[in-house]
Amino acid sequence: MPISSPGEIAFSIFEFPVYYYGIILAFAIFVGVYTADFLYRKYYDKVSYIFDFTPYMIILGILGARLYYCAVNYSYYLAHPFEIFYIRQGGLSIHGMIIIGILSLYFFSKIYKMPFLKLADVFLCGTALAQSIGRWGNFFNSEAFGTPTNLPWKLFIPISHRPLEYINFEYFHPTFLYESILNFCIFLVLVFCFKKNFTSGKIACLYLILYSVVRIFVEHFRVDSVLNIAGFPVAQIISLVMLLFGLCGFILLSKQHN
Repeated sequence: MPISSPGEIAFSIFEFPVYYYGIILAFAIFVGVYTADFLYRKYYDKVSYIFDFTPYMIILGILGARLYYCAVNYSYYLAHPFEIFYIRQGGLSIHGMIIIGILSLYFFSKIYKMPFLKLADVFLCGTALAQSIGRWGNFFNSEAFGTPTNLPWKLFIPISHRPLEYINFEYFHPTFLYESILNFCIFLVLVFCFKKNFTSGKIACLYLILYSVVRIFVEHFRVDSVLNIAGFPVAQIISLVMLLFGLCGFILLSKQHN
């Protein structure tokens, strides 16, 4: 059965539109942070200051996600510089959020004297769940879809949102749904690893490995890659770097534990 977005706007307040994307993103962030705090208190330490520094991390994470997105779309934003500040209709990159999020997490771990690797474990597990929820914002925006398809779960894309080369196609792969489901599976795997008492840091590395594999797979279907390097979407290249980084970290932590 085909699926179709009901539109971008959820409701209006005094003629000011409130977008589904913003509502879903806010909810996803709340769930992700709450999950991180819950896991930290359950598996690591009853004393947690996560909610104290999370507001700053959210601001930095969104800033990093926006700047990364604008960087890979540099040709457009060089011509439309003021649109850099207009994020209400989308335009955030999870890779930018992950990179800035990890760096800022290290900074706050020093300030609040909390173990960085343990924080990375819980935050990246929460991130997987938040991503699973947040991808539905792409659904309402009719973005982040894949190549044309006639599969039963095909996604209808309005003509105004279709790339020119696919203007005559109506139905596309719902890659937002693929990634949402796979991210939730990653979350379940990471929770299982907490229950098995994985060495601190290994869960964070496992997230980097699993999400990178998922993104490389999903990116194969997407048609909105705006920057390619040597014929490969930059998202796949960054994912490959993250995968190697996570794999090296996992192996190193395993050797140290042994």
